[in-house]
Amino acid sequence: MSKVKVLNLAGEKVGEIKLSDAVFGAEVNEAVLHQVVKTYLANQRQGTQSALTRAEVSGGGAKPWRQKGTGRARQGSIRAPQWIHGGVVFAPKPRDYRISLNKKVKKVAMVSALSAKAAAGEIVVVDNFDLDEIKTKTVATALKAIGAADKALVVTNGVNKNLVVSIRNMEKAAASNTDVLNVYEVLNCKTLVMTKDAVEKLAEVYA
Repeated sequence: MSKVKVLNLAGEKVGEIKLSDAVFGAEVNEAVLHQVVKTYLANQRQGTQSALTRAEVSGGGAKPWRQKGTGRARQGSIRAPQWIHGGVVFAPKPRDYRISLNKKVKKVAMVSALSAKAAAGEIVVVDNFDLDEIKTKTVATALKAIGAADKALVVTNGVNKNLVVSIRNMEKAAASNTDVLNVYEVLNCKTLVMTKDAVEKLAEVYA
């Protein structure tokens, strides 16, 4: 088990914590990570795009002009795709982009993501992230003090309402918790900031 420093919100070392090798020191499976990230992004798509084909556009029942003798190209309908206000060729229709994965694949991906972050030295552990009030400036100051000012993801054990509301309008920071943490969030941040009890919870769940 590797050890990392536990910091307070002022950036001072207040202790150490052991990271479970089963969760933070496992072999990184890049193929599974790719599969899970691709699935996550696909599942974010609404799939509500829609356009009308030539059969669905109103009008166009009459032939615009006679077949021969006008000198112009033959036309059968003013709602054909080459006409302005005509139908769309192969028009997109509402569809479901969702992909399903089994639990074992999700678990391997999460362990791989956490292990990759640990191997890169991009995990910062704090003793807690308790805030007395909703204050964005407090969170920004704390992240700067612990060296996570650029694109940080703060993970707590359970919902920390004051933190969530304080951090949600920060461009380069986000908050999550152990119940809803996903692989994409972990990989997309530069620094993974976790509270001590969040580390213990993840070790308990994924070990």
